[in-house]
Amino acid sequence: MHRNKLFKRIALLATFVLSVSAAVIYFTFDIRALDYLTMFSSWSVLCALGSLAIGLFFDGTRLLTLARITGEDLPLSDVTKVVLSNYFLALLTPGASGGAIAQVMFMRRAGVPVARSTLIILVRTIMSIFFLIIMLPIFMEQDDAITSWIPMPVIMTVSVIFIAIPVTAIILMHTDYPERIIYYFSQHFKHERRRQAFRWYHDFRQAVYIMGKQPVMVLRAFIESGVSLTFIYLTVPCYFMGLQFPFDLVQVVGRMYLLNLVLYFSPTPGGSGIAEAGFLVLFAQLVPSGTVGILAVLWRFTTEYLPFLLGACVTLRAFGSNVLTIAEKNTGTEFKADEKGSGE
Repeated sequence: MHRNKLFKRIALLATFVLSVSAAVIYFTFDIRALDYLTMFSSWSVLCALGSLAIGLFFDGTRLLTLARITGEDLPLSDVTKVVLSNYFLALLTPGASGGAIAQVMFMRRAGVPVARSTLIILVRTIMSIFFLIIMLPIFMEQDDAITSWIPMPVIMTVSVIFIAIPVTAIILMHTDYPERIIYYFSQHFKHERRRQAFRWYHDFRQAVYIMGKQPVMVLRAFIESGVSLTFIYLTVPCYFMGLQFPFDLVQVVGRMYLLNLVLYFSPTPGGSGIAEAGFLVLFAQLVPSGTVGILAVLWRFTTEYLPFLLGACVTLRAFGSNVLTIAEKNTGTEFKADEKGSGE
C-alpha cells in the first residue's frame, strides 16, 4: 500500500515534469536554435554541475553552522542527507511542504531535538529569503527592463516589509505579547494541544536567544546561505556560455534572484510549471531565438531533478517506501511520538 502510494506520486510527478518540459521546448523551439545547439560546448554541463556541487556544499556548511550555534554537532553524512532529502519530498508534496518535514525527520534521526531542528530549518529558509530580498534592489536597479514592469519604489517597499517581519518577531520575543497571543487563540484547544503550543514557543524562544548570543556565527551562516544560492543560480550562466552568445552576467544573476524569490511562495511542488514559465518570461529576450525553452529545462533538471534523484536514494534508504505516510503523520502530530522518546 505504502509502496503503491509512493510510486503513484512519483509517476504523477514524472508525468507532470516531462509534460511541462516537452511543452516548454515545443512551444518555444525555433529552427534557428539548431545553429546554436550545434555549437553547444559540452564543458558547460560540467561547469553547471560543478557550480551546483559548490552550491550544495555551502548549503550543507550553512546547516552545520546553524546546528553548532544551537549546540548540536551533525556528522557530514547526516548533513548530506538533510540537504538532499529536502529536494525529494519538496517535489512530492503540495507547496513543497514536505521538504521541511524531511529535513526535520533526518535531523531527528541524528539526535537533534525536534523543536531545535525546526528552528534551524526555519532560520535556514528565512536566511535564503532574506538574502534574496536584500540583493534584489541592488541588481534590479541596473535592469531597466525589470524596473519598467515593477517600479523601484515598489521593489524597495516590499523589501523593507519582508526585512521588517523577522526583525519585529525577534523584538517581540523580548516581550510577553507572543504568550498573550498564544493564550488567546488556544483557549478552545484541548489541554494537551495547548500545553504543546506553549512548550514549542518556549523552546523556540530559547533557541532564538542562543542564536542571538553568537552573532558572528549567524553572520557566517547568512554568508554561506548567499554563496550557496548564488552558485546554484550560476548554473544558468554556465549553460549560456555553452551556447556561446554574449550576455550580461549581473543581469542574469539578478533575474535568477527574482525568479527564485517568487518560487519560495509557489503553491506547486518545487515550483514546477511556475519556474519554467517564469524563466521564459525573464529570459526570452536575452537568449538566442528558440533556445529559451531548452535552457529552462536544462536549468530545472540540473538544479531540481538531479538533486531530487539523489535525495530519493538517501530518503528511501532511510525510511523505505512508506516515507510519505511517515511525513504526513509527522505533519499532523508534530512529531509527538518522537518527542516523547527524545527526552525533551
